[in-house]
Amino acid sequence: MIVFDLKCEGQGHVFEAWFGSSADYENQKTRGLLACPICGDMRVGKALMAPAVAAKGNSRPDTPRPGAESPSAPVPMGTADETKMRALIEALGQAQQKVLENSTWVGPDFADQARAMHYGEQDRTSIHGEVAPAEAKALIAEGVEVAPLPLPVIPPQAKN
Repeated sequence: MIVFDLKCEGQGHVFEAWFGSSADYENQKTRGLLACPICGDMRVGKALMAPAVAAKGNSRPDTPRPGAESPSAPVPMGTADETKMRALIEALGQAQQKVLENSTWVGPDFADQARAMHYGEQDRTSIHGEVAPAEAKALIAEGVEVAPLPLPVIPPQAKN
């Protein structure tokens, strides 16, 4: 497994992603399978990250230094907490899917359409799309009823 810091071009969000290999990353990027989990932007690339350089084997102390924090113990897979978390995320995903069933994807036109509905220039309907954080704050300041989705949404044109 290999971990990369990725960054979306639209908003500059940096997030971590795990891949089986560098080739897996390239394959997924080529196929358009990468998306920012924060804003859904499909323009994602590798971000600068510090190299992981291991200390020499003979320079590590066998026992922790006094006052040094001990590394956290790995959590075994399949614990009750993990099962609860998976169930919670699954329920959240199903709830979001149900909400989006009657919603129309408007992509980057979200802010314009939300404002048009708010000011009565367009019929009110359920929509979802992309909006920059600063624009979302501006919509809220204007009194436009918007809310972020808890999970990222892959734009319809990016699906297979």
